[in-house]
Amino acid sequence: MAVSRADDSVLGRWWWTVDRGMLYALILLMVLGYVAMLTVAPMAAPRLRVEPSAFLTKQVAFLAAGAALMVVLSLFERKYVLLMAAVGCVGAFFATALALKFGPEINGAHRWLRVAGQQLQPSEFLKPCFAVTTALLLAEGNRRAAMAAGLSRFAALKPRLVWYGMAMGLLAAIGLVLKSQPDIGMLVVIVAVFFAQIFVAGIHWLIVAVLGGVGVLAGIGIYFTMPHFRDRLDRWWFGISTPGGGDNFQVNRAAESFGNGGLLGRGPGEGTVKARLPDAHTDFIFAVTGEEFGLLVCLLILAIFCFVVVRGMLKLLAEQDPVVVLAATGLLAQFGLQAFINMASALQMIPAKGMTLPFISYGGSSVLAIALGMGMLLALTRRRGPRREEAG
Repeated sequence: MAVSRADDSVLGRWWWTVDRGMLYALILLMVLGYVAMLTVAPMAAPRLRVEPSAFLTKQVAFLAAGAALMVVLSLFERKYVLLMAAVGCVGAFFATALALKFGPEINGAHRWLRVAGQQLQPSEFLKPCFAVTTALLLAEGNRRAAMAAGLSRFAALKPRLVWYGMAMGLLAAIGLVLKSQPDIGMLVVIVAVFFAQIFVAGIHWLIVAVLGGVGVLAGIGIYFTMPHFRDRLDRWWFGISTPGGGDNFQVNRAAESFGNGGLLGRGPGEGTVKARLPDAHTDFIFAVTGEEFGLLVCLLILAIFCFVVVRGMLKLLAEQDPVVVLAATGLLAQFGLQAFINMASALQMIPAKGMTLPFISYGGSSVLAIALGMGMLLALTRRRGPRREEAG
């Protein structure tokens, strides 16, 4: 794309201020997602009772829409991104709550709503919007505390307690809804993102330790009160296998896939284990990739995710706006953690969890929600100030 540095149009300013390296990496992930769907479509489509061509066309449409959404959002000014995230957080929260009452039950959970004949998972969109909204609340608490610092220690503490309390209240409300669905994996990601943000916000490490302890106790409570969660953890920890189904059945097939693939893989479309993996197109797409394309391509995918997260964090070292620092931290933590959970589940490093691999797994809600988060990230991290005149 040839755009002159003298071009002062919206597109010209965007091209020279957006992080093109990160943009290229995200688009490459989408391309790899398309390739992955090509290999898995013949097996996954019959399970969903659709034609392979319709299965592939639908995912390509979602990827194209996601790419367009990501680019369009990256054109926005920061103030509009923050406003959109706050409004989106409220809307996604109520939609997630509505799914409890009006959503269909799928695999024992109420996480989806039917919109225009399609299944929509509102909590996917809640994740990025919550990260940015939380950043606004935490940054405002710090700003007001700094303004009151000259009065007294209590005066500086009060606004922080108020605004941090609002953020924690929002987290508690979201946690209650997600637990009721139930969607413990989504809850774990949102809580982990919040912890990352309050740590970066400068909260005292003792408070972080206390909150961490509360999180551990909450996890223990969930283990003893939610049989589904306890069963899944026991299957992973004690190696209990259920013939013909269950978590261990799929993770064992995933391990078989990686073993069959070796270094270079068996070749596109040549994998056999995907025929016995019910979630080959979603939770275990990484295992299918390992069998057909081998260890090297799996390492390439891992490297791309690491590149996006590390590059984003490095950009924040020079950022002066605390809202941007906290929001980008949350978005990057969410993106990286979701990828880690998916890949680690396939490798049996953690209990199996229904978490998609960003831009690679099948699913419209996942693709569009991740594109929403990455579009906001690209907009927030765009370079500000006069453009440099030097070439390159």
